[in-house]
Amino acid sequence: MSTHTPSTDRPAITLEGPLAQFAASISIDNRIPSTVHGFDAPFFQAGLAGYSDAAMRLVARRHGCPYCVTEALLDRTLISGGKGRTREDPDILREECGLGEPSENRLHGLEDHPVAGQVMGTDPDEMGRGAAMLVELGHDVVDVNLACPVKKVRRRKRGGHFLMAPEEASAVLKSVRDAVPDHIPCTVKMRRAWDDTPEMALNFDRIFDSVYELGYAWATVHGRTVEQKYIGPSKWPFLASLTKRFPDRVIFGSGDIFEVGDIFRMLQQTGVHAVSVARGCIGNPWIFRQARQLMSGKITAAPTIAEQRDALLDHFRLCIALHGEAGGSRMMRKFGIRFSVHHDDAETVRKAFISVKSAADWQAVLDRWYVTPQS
Repeated sequence: MSTHTPSTDRPAITLEGPLAQFAASISIDNRIPSTVHGFDAPFFQAGLAGYSDAAMRLVARRHGCPYCVTEALLDRTLISGGKGRTREDPDILREECGLGEPSENRLHGLEDHPVAGQVMGTDPDEMGRGAAMLVELGHDVVDVNLACPVKKVRRRKRGGHFLMAPEEASAVLKSVRDAVPDHIPCTVKMRRAWDDTPEMALNFDRIFDSVYELGYAWATVHGRTVEQKYIGPSKWPFLASLTKRFPDRVIFGSGDIFEVGDIFRMLQQTGVHAVSVARGCIGNPWIFRQARQLMSGKITAAPTIAEQRDALLDHFRLCIALHGEAGGSRMMRKFGIRFSVHHDDAETVRKAFISVKSAADWQAVLDRWYVTPQS
């Protein structure tokens, strides 16, 4: 039995001088909540392959996240009614998993809205059909993925591939916008180019122009090229240049957001209207609460042991309801590893989560490492 006693007092999180003043002074551009009701803060949870299912999204919302994007759904999977279609239904937990009645979803804390369903594919017609199905499933926004850098996605001419093919990209964007009802906003996720050649920079501009000409509400631009994948820094100066070139367009930024201060540094340094939080919110839903507190001029803090335990229990319960005990327990291992960094004995707790195989194992880790000392 370990004698390690976790602390319940966590260090305050503060931003220095001008950045703190900036955080306390900003508010969201009115065009964003007028487009998506409930999107009331200039940050959101990105779509994360293998992570951002309904369970993760709901935990983020309970910690102040105003808006979420699903992981990318393949158009053909949506059309054929495959498992991805069910997994990313924003109302699946409250309707099918016995965790609340649809009419009482807010009471039960299972309101997964507003949410963007992200679609990815190759053929314009299939992309349009897949986008229309996202609307039928209840998504509030349709987001088109022109950014994914994964090799097999690029090889099949999806995601980031389109940054090499502006005509194909425009055809997909038009098909999706035509297929989605006018009252449902469409948005785009893209990277700053395929690579750093002048030709690809021109391709980006052509596609970026098409986004707004076709009536898309905004583009979320990741500051790396497709060829970079996730290697090297995200190029924030590119985002700053983009917002200066197009001051009338709503533009979101993405890349290298790992802690709450990064949200405000990106807003300040680039002029984007909202920040996409991706890897930085895995196992860290508190980043959204902290951001809201800093915007209110308050001192915020890292999560206590009790807060960590509550979030872990909440996430595990939702994950099991969505994926079943065996699948949910396996999936939660990777979340536990990321949650563990907040613990005082992070390495030991990380190893404990790696060995989890069942709900009983999960509970045992919490009972051993997330017990608040008695006063």
